[in-house]
Amino acid sequence: MENNSHKTYSIQEAQSKLENYCAYQERCHKEVVEKLRGMNMIPQVIDLIIVHLIDQNFLNEERFACSFARGKHRIKYWGNIRIVNELKFRNISSYNIKTALKEISEEEYYTNFHFIANRHWQTMKENDSLKKRKKFCDFLLRKGFESNMVYEKVKELEKNSKN
Repeated sequence: MENNSHKTYSIQEAQSKLENYCAYQERCHKEVVEKLRGMNMIPQVIDLIIVHLIDQNFLNEERFACSFARGKHRIKYWGNIRIVNELKFRNISSYNIKTALKEISEEEYYTNFHFIANRHWQTMKENDSLKKRKKFCDFLLRKGFESNMVYEKVKELEKNSKN
């Protein structure tokens, strides 16, 4: 196994390695900088490589944000709040965050919310209705869905399960 802490890279080697890293999947600037720091590159070289990656379109924060939002919503069923927080954590600009959220149509958002909510409600084994309600709400809030949606949904599901 290769140990990066002692290996030294030329600028060309590092640049080539990072081109592959960015081509494999969308990355944000923060991930690329961390990767370069892990390769023991000095700040001036990091800046040089970042500029090259942006110029050659290997690195594009807007594209990263859009891809991230689509993927996390469609695959992990994350809500807008969680997506926004995770993008902020990666230092993505609010402009790019707004653009990314437009990737998810309102219809798709609500469809996925109801799908994940109904599925979770049906698979819960909790008998105590208050505990079930709390666990259900916590689950959807952790996923990043808006509290008003979550509380309306739990009321609807409780009403339907009593009928």
